Amino acid sequence: MIKYPLASSTWDEKEIEAINGVVARDMYTMGAGVKQFEEDFARYTGSKYCLMVNSGSSANLIAVAAMFYTKQPKLKRGDEVIVPAVSWSTTYYPLHQYGLKLKFVDVDLHTLNFDLEQLKLAVNDNTKMILAVNLLGNPNDFDAINEIIGDRDIILMEDNCESMGAEYKGKQTGTFGLVGTFSTFYSHHMATMEGGLICTDDEEMFHVMVCLRAHGWTRHLPKENKVSDKSDNAFEESFRFLLPGYNVRPVEMSGVIGVEQLKKLPSFLDYRRKNAQLFISLFADHKDFYIQKDLDNSSWFGFSLIIKPESSLKRTDVVRKLEENHIDCRPIVTGDFTKNEVLKYFDYEIFGEMKNAAYLDKSGLFVGNHQVDLTKEINHLYQTLSF
Repeated sequence: MIKYPLASSTWDEKEIEAINGVVARDMYTMGAGVKQFEEDFARYTGSKYCLMVNSGSSANLIAVAAMFYTKQPKLKRGDEVIVPAVSWSTTYYPLHQYGLKLKFVDVDLHTLNFDLEQLKLAVNDNTKMILAVNLLGNPNDFDAINEIIGDRDIILMEDNCESMGAEYKGKQTGTFGLVGTFSTFYSHHMATMEGGLICTDDEEMFHVMVCLRAHGWTRHLPKENKVSDKSDNAFEESFRFLLPGYNVRPVEMSGVIGVEQLKKLPSFLDYRRKNAQLFISLFADHKDFYIQKDLDNSSWFGFSLIIKPESSLKRTDVVRKLEENHIDCRPIVTGDFTKNEVLKYFDYEIFGEMKNAAYLDKSGLFVGNHQVDLTKEINHLYQTLSF
């Protein structure tokens, strides 16, 4: 029997050894291991600064929060932020929690990222930020987005939690905007138990996020920083609170695991892309399904399948067939997020018709991709869907 799970473990003895090293040191809170992972990941992405937190959701929260606490605030309550209609819930929640107005724009049925024509129409003089989500490993067209922004004072932020290692024109996704966020949850490209990262080239944003990550205190800031006039008195600085922060620190185990996982990431990405080549060769011209169009160099979080309008298939039948054949599947992230009751709490606008988001919400699903050879599993998927 062939089983095709949504995800599989990326760990071996190296991660266990790293965990045991933390146990031997008997210091579990954020420390040298986290710092090394941050430095290594910044180097990997080509970013000046990287901050680790306890999840990708927290990464989005801290990144958005920091824009309110720079010396010249980059955002204020009531500002308009354009978001795609398909993403994870905690892409949107920090925007609501900080009093921003969300403007939902439809996605492209093939790339699953912004419908660029709709995005172009949605941007106006009230737009203060565009939050680009690189969905299921696929980079956005950043040339087109930057052309839409033009010379207007609009912040670009990236939610790159599903697309670690993806590239657009040789540049890592998550590094095109003011900030980019990443996730290291179990089913993602590498796993640190729980974890998230924020990359930026803006030193002030980095220092604000350092402060917000742990209680809003100054303790973890360098002596020379963009947030406070920090004294040399360690006793007084230990409990000096500057910003209304959080405690979203990662544990030291997650940091040392990240160090080991990052060494393996190039190999993980190679396997994911090789699996994708096989998937594309089998499904590119399938009579019943659209598959995601790789805009440049996707890191292939998973493989989407959207039933074509002319097909007689129903998603319920496809899901049942997959489950009967031990193939895990899920909706394409949240599907059309604007259908959710939680929007009653938001200040929001739905720009135009969510035609594509609504369609994939009813007719789309995805299966997993892994950091190992999936030749048997992908062939099994193809045979199962040969109706």
